[in-house]
Amino acid sequence: MSWIVLILSGVLEAVWATALGKSEGSTKPAPTAVFAVGIVASMLGLAFAMRDIPIGTAYAVWVGVGAALTVGYAMITGGESVSWLKILLILGLVGCVVGLKLVSDGEH
Repeated sequence: MSWIVLILSGVLEAVWATALGKSEGSTKPAPTAVFAVGIVASMLGLAFAMRDIPIGTAYAVWVGVGAALTVGYAMITGGESVSWLKILLILGLVGCVVGLKLVSDGEH
């Protein structure tokens, strides 16, 4: 259960990071509200997952999932340029997240 919550918290990290960018310095109410709710939910999920998953692994997975989804979304929506090298590096990041799960000594 902790791994599922951790992955969902990583997804929420991408949500709040994207909303923060769209909030234009917290001047737009809707993205600012999404940011606020997203960051709180993401942090609570991370904290929950850290009860069973070692802190280093949990944090690395959380950041990795959030970063990969954030840059992937930005590339899909045109907010960031697309290149094969970037795609390869994102896939490497995802591979590292999967690797951390496979070698984790936390919850299985």
